Amino acid sequence: MEASKTETKEPKQEVKAVYISKEKKNPWVIYTFVLAVAVIILAILLYKGGVAGTGKVVDKDMAAEKLVNYLNSRTGGGVELVSSTQEGSLYNVMVSYQGDEIPVYITTDGQYFVQGVVPLTDENESVQPPEPTPTEVVKSDKPKVELFVMTECPYGTQAEKGIIPVLELLGDKIDGQISFVHYFMHGDKEEQETYRQVCIREEQPDKYLAYLKCYLEGDGKADSTGYIANGKDPGACIKEAKVSETKLKSCISKSSEAYYKTDSAASQAAGVQGSPTLVINGQIVNSGRSPSAFLQTICSAFNTAPSECEETLDSTNPSAGFGYSAGGSNTAAGCGT
Repeated sequence: MEASKTETKEPKQEVKAVYISKEKKNPWVIYTFVLAVAVIILAILLYKGGVAGTGKVVDKDMAAEKLVNYLNSRTGGGVELVSSTQEGSLYNVMVSYQGDEIPVYITTDGQYFVQGVVPLTDENESVQPPEPTPTEVVKSDKPKVELFVMTECPYGTQAEKGIIPVLELLGDKIDGQISFVHYFMHGDKEEQETYRQVCIREEQPDKYLAYLKCYLEGDGKADSTGYIANGKDPGACIKEAKVSETKLKSCISKSSEAYYKTDSAASQAAGVQGSPTLVINGQIVNSGRSPSAFLQTICSAFNTAPSECEETLDSTNPSAGFGYSAGGSNTAAGCGT
């Protein structure tokens, strides 16, 4: 049972955070599913001789209906058709899912779908938000390291899994912590988990990483792609990390808003626009998401690097989402404003 269910008073909704969307289920189910399938489908299509598939053409409305039915069968329902138009050898099908409109594509023969296409023209080269321009890391004797995330963002959790071994290794050699961005994208669950985590981090800091590592394990319920969308039960993690429920309950009702406002202000001051964003000594910094990459990036910010910087950590990128499977490939993706 989640800790929030034992609270006598929910946090007041006064924090000035930007809500991108509210959810009843996790919208990353459809996002992740279509992204995972896209590469496989494109490979099949190329093998068959192009995106036209079989060469037969079906009505766009029929193809759109077929695609919507298929997506509903894979997500548990809630996908609705908004519009469909033809673009070359594909139908552009706009669907609505939990308040978000998502473009997906199906071949004109109605046999294969693709998550998205990028025309090869200059004006469309920056469809995804560009990565921050690489800059030289500002050095200091004790670097201040903040990883800004959203608790339910799959790429934020990916980065958390990568940086935790570094935070544990460097300890008090750095002023390091997981911080939270100034907006929410994943509804009430994310807001409640943010309040929970910021309270544990601030008032029971020796328990925070243990709690977070437990939460990142996920609920173990993977979809057909192996993607785990939900964190492990917070109540179980509170017990596993030996977090004081009494202190946590008091913090959530009395202090969580103030703690989050501090993170939110720091996020805005640093110019954070996505989860995850690594900020070192007040500057946004690019980094890979494996423990080895994070260690190298952070250690470059020391005036004199400690011996811990010579340690060898795992160079494999964690998977996006929850769970500790390895081999994540979306090391530049994020949940942005």
